[in-house]
Amino acid sequence: MSKFLFAAAAAVLTFTAPAAIAGERSFTHEGVTYTYSITTKDKAQVLAGRTSKGGEFRLNVKNGWVEGYVNGTRVSFRAPRERTPAQIAAR
Repeated sequence: MSKFLFAAAAAVLTFTAPAAIAGERSFTHEGVTYTYSITTKDKAQVLAGRTSKGGEFRLNVKNGWVEGYVNGTRVSFRAPRERTPAQIAAR
């Protein structure tokens, strides 16, 4: 479960730009492939998908928080802050 939360946070950080393109996306973390789609509902971005190991998840990103379900278990955590190009360049 904690591995998934790390991967979910990575997905939220990487793929929740305001102009996110509709369609299915995927990434691999520690040998597990996560496939998901992003939609917008009630001013929240919704990441819904599955893992290559058969798990399912649905995460709502709104007002700086991520809430939802992973394999039937409720999760809630702060969304990583978006970084501006200047902040990234300063690293």
